[in-house]
Amino acid sequence: MYEALERRSFLAMLVLVSLAFLLLMKPFAGPIFWAVAIALIFHPVQNWLLRRMGPKRNTVALLTLLFCLVIVVIPVMLLISSLVAEGVILYQQIQAGELRPGEYIDRINSSFPAIQSFLAQFNIDFEALRDRAASAFVGGSQFLAKQALGFGQNTFQFFLALALMVYLAFFLLRDGTRLVDLLIRALPLGDERERLLFAKFAEVTRATVKGNLLIAIIQGALGGIIFWLLDIQGALLWGVVMAVVSLIPAIGAAIVWVPAAVYLAAVGNLLSAAILTVFGVVVIGLADNLLRPVLVGRDTKLPDYIVLLSTLGGIVMFGINGFVMGPLVAALFIAFWGIFIREFSGGVVHRDAAIEEASGLETGKGDTGKPE
Repeated sequence: MYEALERRSFLAMLVLVSLAFLLLMKPFAGPIFWAVAIALIFHPVQNWLLRRMGPKRNTVALLTLLFCLVIVVIPVMLLISSLVAEGVILYQQIQAGELRPGEYIDRINSSFPAIQSFLAQFNIDFEALRDRAASAFVGGSQFLAKQALGFGQNTFQFFLALALMVYLAFFLLRDGTRLVDLLIRALPLGDERERLLFAKFAEVTRATVKGNLLIAIIQGALGGIIFWLLDIQGALLWGVVMAVVSLIPAIGAAIVWVPAAVYLAAVGNLLSAAILTVFGVVVIGLADNLLRPVLVGRDTKLPDYIVLLSTLGGIVMFGINGFVMGPLVAALFIAFWGIFIREFSGGVVHRDAAIEEASGLETGKGDTGKPE
């Protein structure tokens, strides 16, 4: 009796201390999450270096981290700084009266009066919609200008978070395998289930980060190039904006290039409007429709509609980090329920077979390479 009380008391204190630790780490959730993502994504690079350099774990982890900094972290920082700088210029032009978003919308309306009639059928006030769109445009540029000011004021905080991410990534690269083994020993879910869930976590994180970022870079670059070739002002800014919004599946980059094509048609530049429309649908659109299922959906083993909904929900709940966290939560949800259905459906399926089936992986047992 006393031993049972001791055990329960210990478990209660364990839960409380663990929750307190999680609350303590909450301010650093962003750097911790991206350090874990870096360790997972560049784990194959680390293994490749280990095979060639031997068990020099500190050196290999450092070289892997330097490789990550050169090809990912530094380019992303340069891209963000370019976005903010272009946004500041745009905001200054709006403040000086050189750019008038409301006039652009009025010009579209005068060229395509059917738009206002179409909206009226749904009781949508075009004037109110115009004012909201113009305010959103001004607000977006003002947001970028404030971000530039905030970055200058919070430089120490930014570089502290960056340094923390890099520091944690080094130790996760060096000791990640040991930490996973320790967690498997500590968690009371069953070792096979835990290995499956950790494998799913790693698989989805790699797929969403690599896939979405690669698609964002491709679509942003394609959009920026066509805007530059068509001599549209702020091609770099709109290319970066397309890269950011392309994190939203299906509709991402079209948020930028469709209004641009409509405006070009409204001002009579029909050739440029046609070129941008064809390029947007055929090249930019196909880059999303062809690459996203291959790079994200196939590796995460999630249907396209689940990827879309979980990405949107993740962005709403977690901000920019949600484009990874959303599909990750969805994949773990499906993995947990897959295990539950197969293990607890009347005991028909053996536990180990259930785990292997839920993982979506072929075990290869008894596979002779011949058809049945």
